[in-house]
Amino acid sequence: MTKVGVIREIWRFPVKSMQGAKIESCTVSKIGVLGDRRWAMRDEQRQEIQWGKLHPELMLCEARYREEPNSDAIQQVDVTFPDGETIGSDDDRIHQKLSELVGREAALWPVQPAANTEFYKRYKPDEQVFMEELAQVFAREPGEPMPDMSLFPEAIMDYVSVPGTFFDNEELNLVTTASIAYMQSKNPDANWDIRRFRPNFFVETVDGLEGLIENDWAGKTVKIGSATLQITMPTPRCGMTVRPQAELESDKTILRTIVKEADQNLGVGAHCIEAGEIRVGDAVEVVG
Repeated sequence: MTKVGVIREIWRFPVKSMQGAKIESCTVSKIGVLGDRRWAMRDEQRQEIQWGKLHPELMLCEARYREEPNSDAIQQVDVTFPDGETIGSDDDRIHQKLSELVGREAALWPVQPAANTEFYKRYKPDEQVFMEELAQVFAREPGEPMPDMSLFPEAIMDYVSVPGTFFDNEELNLVTTASIAYMQSKNPDANWDIRRFRPNFFVETVDGLEGLIENDWAGKTVKIGSATLQITMPTPRCGMTVRPQAELESDKTILRTIVKEADQNLGVGAHCIEAGEIRVGDAVEVVG
């Protein structure tokens, strides 16, 4: 095994596309970090789960667990909206508040069983509309490449997320300090705050490792704490990276730089193949 770094930060996002929080330790399993993305907004008109790619207003909200999750059971969350009001997931007023925020009839939903495939289906009135919305999601400018959609699971073409979860593809994401430093060198005027990229694990790399090093982990396993992860592929970045959130302002140059200087990818996705505990400071070791 080769040590490539240590865990600098662990992030958990209780509600898909809303701001989350750093935590000191976590349990990781096949459904990701315990408590991660267990809630999501659903467009009740389209009958479709929604996210910050189409509704960036969600990124202005902050979600916190009322009590720390200690099992896979759904725990109640409190959502603080841009106007400062906080409403709990067990308060029916939250659905109206979300509707007012996004300008459509919406509701907050907990993750549903995988067998309920109807709940996860994409809204696809016709192929042209679907492709237009896909282009909007990735926020590419004329002449910029779209991600190779053949690399994604076939199910993602029919479902907004992997059924049984609110994950677009992999349930885990890692970004390294080496990659952030590399991107900063390519666009020093931009704010490369890690919150723009919503990783579960921000890895502080050992001295001497430079560039987009996690891309080289694709297809390999990584040992962190008592957990083992299978790295899948580099993560294509979308329009969420440039959206405002908290005190971060909108910055379109972030995505332009990723597309041009990093082949449109930043960080890597992963699946958990051996459940375990991960803490800040744990060594990150590439097995092979």
